[in-house]
Amino acid sequence: MKSQPTIVVIGAGPAGLAAGYELVKNGYKVIIFEKEDLVGGIAKTIEYKGYRFDLGGHRFFTKNKEVMDIWKSMLKENFLKVKRMSRIYYANKFFFYPIKLSNVLINLGPKESVRIITSWMYSQLFPQLPEDTFEKWVTNRFGKRLFQIFFKTYTEKVWGIPCDKISSDWAEQRIRGLSLLSVVKNSIFKTKNRRGKIKTLIEEFYYPIMGPGMMWDTFWKFIEDNGGKIVFNTSVENLIIEKDKVKAVKIMDKINNKSEEIECDFVISSMPLKELILKMTPSVESKIIKIANSLSYRSFLIVSLIIDKKEVFPDNWIYIHSPEVKVGRIQNFKNWSLKMVPDINKTCLGLEYFCSEGDTLWNSNDEILFEIAKEEIEKLKFARKTEIIDYKVVKVPKAYPVYDTKYKENIEVIKNYLKPISNLQTVGRGGMHRYNNQDHSMLSGMFAARNILGENYNIWAINADAEYLEEEKI
Repeated sequence: MKSQPTIVVIGAGPAGLAAGYELVKNGYKVIIFEKEDLVGGIAKTIEYKGYRFDLGGHRFFTKNKEVMDIWKSMLKENFLKVKRMSRIYYANKFFFYPIKLSNVLINLGPKESVRIITSWMYSQLFPQLPEDTFEKWVTNRFGKRLFQIFFKTYTEKVWGIPCDKISSDWAEQRIRGLSLLSVVKNSIFKTKNRRGKIKTLIEEFYYPIMGPGMMWDTFWKFIEDNGGKIVFNTSVENLIIEKDKVKAVKIMDKINNKSEEIECDFVISSMPLKELILKMTPSVESKIIKIANSLSYRSFLIVSLIIDKKEVFPDNWIYIHSPEVKVGRIQNFKNWSLKMVPDINKTCLGLEYFCSEGDTLWNSNDEILFEIAKEEIEKLKFARKTEIIDYKVVKVPKAYPVYDTKYKENIEVIKNYLKPISNLQTVGRGGMHRYNNQDHSMLSGMFAARNILGENYNIWAINADAEYLEEEKI
């Protein structure tokens, strides 16, 4: 290794690992502190009795050639191309997603179809302005009735707040370019974008043969093979600030219950912004603490059910819009890669529940959550209780940064407060309070590393592109 500054990276998720990869590749010393015992963050893969499952499905797709080239070089032949199939389950029927108008009209019948068309026409004549909430954004493009059927229930399951309290930024990022008019045009005229491809959600994606954790394990090996270090089960408890610089980080070894101060020259942090502000020493001013505390997060838990059944449904995953059950989405991991299950005659379904730390669902023990999942999988008619032979529960705190109507101005205040700290950069989903995909998180980590190398990237400009990644087919 070259004689270079000591760099601390907080968190071994995609952003932290990408930063570490970029730094060791250029001969820099880097130490990554990870509070869990696995790399990958929310993109890790959990193994239970030979069954593998994601914490939510993690597709690998990107418009960035450099990121794609890195992924492919890491896994080579173990990087599968997977055909996408995902549908919405509502009123005991399946609906294609993205929406296909003929499928919707046939499933809902003539009376409901008239209501949908009438509602959409009204929204075109009388759009809701200013278009500052998720509800207004979707209603203006699909009409009130389609919003209520296909967007409201699921979105409120995910975020736990009404759609009129969610920023329109969420829709701009996740479903930009979709509207009832674009659905009709694509169905009738096969409208294509300038690249000659139908402009819709991606139809195929890449996926590691043994789950996304396989990718991040490869990054881990690369970092350590090139002189870097990842320290597990170790949290950063404080960032000690002197003269507008992070002088040291105070870490806590959770296994041995020992703390230590590590002096450093640069820090790249992927911890949630709220935690970062609260862990700074000396304490920041009360106004900034108040703003940091206003940032909210949605947590997530998954109940993975092992089912004695070869086939359940053909989808990779299904969105559950039915309001009579709590489950929000169901993953079928065998349909991502056959290697995710040890027995081809069995199926592993991941029932995803969105919750908040401290609420009833989050505080329920594994046995209660298993009973809820069993009841709901039978209610949805995907499997009988008697076919369920085992289960595993995993909880993930602060999985999703919430885009409430004030989040943007609050983030701006925190960005401006942190800006004078010259050797600190924040990256990733948590560090930017942004619902990044894996490639965006990686780019933020890579750009932070390159800034240390002497370049000048604006990390906050990542994902500001008006055209969202899901519009590109591989």
